[in-house]
Amino acid sequence: QVPLVESGGGLVQAGGSLRLSCAASGRIRGRYAMAWFRQAPGKSRESVAAIAWSGGNTYYKDSVNGRFTISRDNARNTVYLQMNSLKPEDTAVYYCAARIDSGLGYLSEHEYDSWGQGTQVTVSS
Repeated sequence: QVPLVESGGGLVQAGGSLRLSCAASGRIRGRYAMAWFRQAPGKSRESVAAIAWSGGNTYYKDSVNGRFTISRDNARNTVYLQMNSLKPEDTAVYYCAARIDSGLGYLSEHEYDSWGQGTQVTVSS
């Protein structure tokens, strides 16, 4: 497991943008896939985006595809989620997660064993 800390959440109007960051507290040894999940009030946690260790492969939930972009900087042990054209339905606590990259299941919550504490994203109408 790798300790993770999210940042960058906040309040934004619909149509606005936010950039979330997730930093590992220590150096990551091995090839980790990383992902973003979110949980809205009264709903279960769902996948948002994921990225393979190399950064070459990315995966998105259909509802955010084209609006959100996941990227990573392995030298800084950090993954980012650029969120554009935000909608009220994007309001949720966003969590970053990490796991050893197996090449499969990038958007499968149960595959991840390292989790951050979450950062609140609120999108107003």
